[in-house]
Amino acid sequence: MIVLEADNIVKVYGGVGGQCSTRALDGISFTIQKGEFVGIMGPSGSGKTTLLNILSGIDKPTIGHVYIAEKNISKMNKSEMAVFRRQQLGFVFQEFNLMDSLTLKENVMLPMVLDKKPTEYMEEKAKNVMTKFGIYDIANKYPYNISGGQQQRVAVSRAIVNNPSIILADEPTGNLDSKASKAIMECFENMNKEDSRTILVVTHDVFAASYCNRVIFIKDGKIDSEIVKKGDRKGFMDQVMNCVAVLGGDKGDL
Repeated sequence: MIVLEADNIVKVYGGVGGQCSTRALDGISFTIQKGEFVGIMGPSGSGKTTLLNILSGIDKPTIGHVYIAEKNISKMNKSEMAVFRRQQLGFVFQEFNLMDSLTLKENVMLPMVLDKKPTEYMEEKAKNVMTKFGIYDIANKYPYNISGGQQQRVAVSRAIVNNPSIILADEPTGNLDSKASKAIMECFENMNKEDSRTILVVTHDVFAASYCNRVIFIKDGKIDSEIVKKGDRKGFMDQVMNCVAVLGGDKGDL
């Protein structure tokens, strides 16, 4: 079953009548099946962020369509997209994006509050999700009282609490040390293996990408290549590193 389909995505910025315009994405097409764990990598300026913005409905393509859970999100208006995004998409950001005025449990419950779920349901769901990620014992603390790694686990909990069709993660290890990065990527790996969660991660980090089962590389707004994990994670990390080097990635990407 196809969860996400990008169909000939083109994004052009600026210019009148095509003059002085920038083609950020140039005909990108791919699909993600239910239960896949996919990474997207590429050098700075390759179009990764633009692509993620379009896949998440934050931006619209100049040409092409995005289908998620068999819905053409490219044709949705703002209010339709807001509801769809809350119910069908789970987001994990580099900056965590937690609300400091809410406890950790309240942050996790927020998508359910917006959907007006019953209180007992929200309490039970938050408890189950937070317990899974080892943070229920700190549920009543506030974001500014915990570590970055713990904050990201809260963000992951919030992302999956509504059982989204796909989880979209934007540089989820970007603000974490190596130990916390490993813990977060293991969270994603476990969600994928144990719960068949469909996950798309956009990252510069070869270590993070090595947890994926497939990595798509883009350059200059086009898909350059892709690789599929067939052996262990260490061997796949070497493959990812080689592909990044061939693409001309930044030193920080390695």
